[in-house]
Amino acid sequence: MNAPITRRGVLAAGTALAAASLGTPAFAQGSPLRIGVITTLSGPGGYLGADARDALLLAAEMADGRLGGVPVRFVVEDDALRPALGKQIAERLIRNERIRLFTGVIFSNVLGAVAPDVLDGNGVYVSCNAGPSNFAGRECHRNYFVISWQNDNLHESAGALANIMAYRRVFILAPNYQAGRDALAGFRRLFQGTVTNEVYTRLDQTDYAAEMAQIRAARPDAVYHFHPGGLGIAFIRQYAQAGLLGTIPQVLPAPSMSTVTLAAVGDAAEGVNLSAHWNADFDNQPSRRFVAAFRQRYNRVPTIYAQQAFDTALAIGAALRGAGGTVDNTEAFRTAMLRADFQSTRGNFRFGPNQHPIQDWFAVKIERVGGQLTHVTKRRILESHADAHAGQCRI
Repeated sequence: MNAPITRRGVLAAGTALAAASLGTPAFAQGSPLRIGVITTLSGPGGYLGADARDALLLAAEMADGRLGGVPVRFVVEDDALRPALGKQIAERLIRNERIRLFTGVIFSNVLGAVAPDVLDGNGVYVSCNAGPSNFAGRECHRNYFVISWQNDNLHESAGALANIMAYRRVFILAPNYQAGRDALAGFRRLFQGTVTNEVYTRLDQTDYAAEMAQIRAARPDAVYHFHPGGLGIAFIRQYAQAGLLGTIPQVLPAPSMSTVTLAAVGDAAEGVNLSAHWNADFDNQPSRRFVAAFRQRYNRVPTIYAQQAFDTALAIGAALRGAGGTVDNTEAFRTAMLRADFQSTRGNFRFGPNQHPIQDWFAVKIERVGGQLTHVTKRRILESHADAHAGQCRI
């Protein structure tokens, strides 16, 4: 069941998956369809891309090297969280390897450099994480799909959760890049209280002493922050070291408290409330199957980045099945993709008019279960929630 992995340079990898066997559909015979996976595999955010990559590989492995009955080969490259490098990789894979179907980008600033080249070349981009507001609105595209979320949504859900928690004065922070700006705009959109301070940090920041002093001086009811990957680990550790945990609670979006973040910060996370569209304790068959397979294959609990990538692979498979096993006819692929004919691990899933998800959002709390800190789903926050930018999209 395990697919062999071949290295392409120091930071790139591909996986050559099994060819079709007897009894598969006719379109599954022949060379594997190559799918470009440009993702972040190094630096503080490297584990986010690794989780996405591993889940994509797992989805194909679980189907004997196929997605939607089509043999596939993932060509994986590390963008190192550098937009210019991501753009160079995309151009090379399009030009030299004639790849037309892409996924994998984690950070919105990298997606802004990669997606236009893919789409301008009549390729297809299916996002497993980044969902910047500009591509959801006026810059939407017929060949661009998002399986994860529109960036604002997870922060809108955090704003709704802050209302439920009866927080009236909240200090908000995020890195100063597209997803960070979308984050604070999203939180503000649904939060009904007062934002005491709105602070933008650096995307490469590791020392938050100045921000901790500002939080202490503002004395808010709660702090909301969006810091994915290593940024979140550093922020929460320093929050605890500054003695703020016992006095000012945090309300977070899921990326600020992933399973990796939880393992890294330990007791500092206990009692934290967050919002998410999926959690590893979801009690539906597709989610249970995914979590069990991921844990068996990789010996760790999947993060939301893995879950979203797994759903992305399922969605691509459904589109390939409906489009005759190819992306050559992009309109046929689009028609099949928009049916969302797959069983999502998150449960309810459908596309909005801008080809971004409409989905439910949930309150999750970090609690001790059997002596171990874990994410526990508590209640639904938002049902069939769409993004605020779809009305600007004209496809």
